[in-house]
Amino acid sequence: MSVPASDRDLRAIRSFVIRGGRLSPAQQRALEQLWAHYGIDWQPDQPLDWTTCFGRTAPVVLEIGFGMGESLVTMAQNAPECDFVGVEVHPPGIGNLLQRIEQERLGNLRLLRGDVMAMLHAGVMPEGSLTRVQIYFPDPWPKKRHHKRRLVQAALLDLLHRVVRPQGQLHIATDWQPYAEAMLLSLEQASGWRNLAADGGFVPRPPWRPVTKFERRGERLGHGVWDLLFERSDRDG
Repeated sequence: MSVPASDRDLRAIRSFVIRGGRLSPAQQRALEQLWAHYGIDWQPDQPLDWTTCFGRTAPVVLEIGFGMGESLVTMAQNAPECDFVGVEVHPPGIGNLLQRIEQERLGNLRLLRGDVMAMLHAGVMPEGSLTRVQIYFPDPWPKKRHHKRRLVQAALLDLLHRVVRPQGQLHIATDWQPYAEAMLLSLEQASGWRNLAADGGFVPRPPWRPVTKFERRGERLGHGVWDLLFERSDRDG
């Protein structure tokens, strides 16, 4: 399960830093024994075939940065009619989710390892093949000098427009209000995305997004969460 050369050599500013957390023995075993069953290996300039990956034709939902993967498991359980693909760079999270997929016998959940920007630049995601892309609680990089590292910016939105089907959705959630406002502005300025909020701002949490333990704790402390829901539309002009 090596990371492709395009991922290692990508020179763009990364939106993540590989954390130094250790793999548990169970996570290590999962990476070694379960990746062949639930992981998707990718190569530059070789678009994936979701029908081949899942053995069926169904709507495909992509989650970028699934963390430890617990909410993604819940979504896959609650929507067996959809296929889910999770992208992550951190080995402990990948190992943990592989274990959960095996435990729950989830045939509609597969994993990709690596930088999603590298995958998108390399043409790995088939054009117009995704029903929804979701990005939950991305690193807000709160210091101004680090804002260039934020994932949700014009470059990502442009790349996602190609791989999301017409009328497909982009759903983002964050608990960092300044980042929420910055992402809303980026989406408003991007060509080919239409806000589904009635007032042109944020939406209530959609029913498909589970509430995490972290989010519940934040709510008890009075912290807010902001959800953005946009639809892919035609390009301007």
